[in-house]
Amino acid sequence: MSQQENLLSRITIDPEICHGKPCIRGMRYPVEHMLEYLASGESIDALLEHFPDLEREDFLACIELARRMLSTKSVHVSLT
Repeated sequence: MSQQENLLSRITIDPEICHGKPCIRGMRYPVEHMLEYLASGESIDALLEHFPDLEREDFLACIELARRMLSTKSVHVSLT
């Protein structure tokens, strides 16, 4: 298993958790929210302090999922 696939194994989708949105390891931490924190400028180290039950690899898994999703679809965003 490649490192990227190993990271993605940390992301789970369960219709009973967060309405089926991708989450970290079956916990109620949606990938979307973690990416929002990262996009706002929070560092992984700061987030690890805020969320002590998460690991650095969980945040890397969120980034890898976003990368894979963007590489497989066309995304049209209005920048105006």
